[in-house]
Amino acid sequence: MPIPITDGRPIRWGILGAGGIANTVSNDINLTDGNVVTAVAARDAERAEQFAARHGAARSYGDYTSLVDDDDVDVVYVSTTHPHHRAHALMAIEAGKAVLIEKPVCLNAADAREVFAAATQAGVFAMEAMWTRTNPLIRKAQQLIADGAIGDVRGVRNEFGLGLPFDPTHRLYELANGGGALLDLGVYPVTFAYLFMGPPDEVRTVGTLSPTGSDETVAMQWMYGGHPGAQLWTSAPIHAPNEAAILGTKGWISLLPEAYRPTGLILHTPSREEHTGDPLAGHGNGYGPEIEEVERCLRAGLLQSPLIPHADTIAILEILDDARAAVGVVYPGER
Repeated sequence: MPIPITDGRPIRWGILGAGGIANTVSNDINLTDGNVVTAVAARDAERAEQFAARHGAARSYGDYTSLVDDDDVDVVYVSTTHPHHRAHALMAIEAGKAVLIEKPVCLNAADAREVFAAATQAGVFAMEAMWTRTNPLIRKAQQLIADGAIGDVRGVRNEFGLGLPFDPTHRLYELANGGGALLDLGVYPVTFAYLFMGPPDEVRTVGTLSPTGSDETVAMQWMYGGHPGAQLWTSAPIHAPNEAAILGTKGWISLLPEAYRPTGLILHTPSREEHTGDPLAGHGNGYGPEIEEVERCLRAGLLQSPLIPHADTIAILEILDDARAAVGVVYPGER
């Protein structure tokens, strides 16, 4: 087991990659009480230096090895694009660093199993950066269901359509960069359904491909005991309301857009309609709970988060692997 960080000092973050998501998450790291951005690495040293200055990081590096070897870094946030997650996470783990890996944690389930097994063997914490599972409105929905507010859960609906016109050079359409709707967008509806319905008995998948061969629009029907239980849809080029609902025998719960980071929750029952606003409004970009969960786990000496366990992350990637196969997407160099 890792040694808990209990001396009261801030958790020191190293940011591996200096792109847009790294910038957004780093803003929220510095907004939490117990965390600080300490170092950043990018392939371009000047870009890393500018990023460090922007976020008050003490050090910047023009290579990733120097970051993971930095003794003053407690946890590495892997923010590079999907195809690089496996190698970069393993690099940090080998250096004895805890890792938060941007979603999807890897291109496929086989790579995810390798990363989590390496972290467990090395005795370091590892977690996928699936912020939805730490969101307070998602957790409230879980509590309402546990309290019987909507009876037994019978189904979910969830969608994520981005409305991004086809561009062969854009990351979402570029196969060599792990492009496609499923891994970038569909991972959210799939995670949502898995969280509230559990693993399906059968998944029926249909979809279309973009001109580059990436998955463009995909719909999934999850079956439970021969009955449809989850209707999931994702699209890179088509925009959508991006709402979600959990359907029960005594009512339902609506998650207001964007469902992957809900801005409100409505409990509907025959006797009442109860609204809950966004408790994260005005508090950064919404990554605070995810960052605080990493901090909590590191201070407790945990190898994985009970909110985002390794087994769930792997199981969700297995479903995405099958969905990609159903629509005919294979990434270059995929093992």
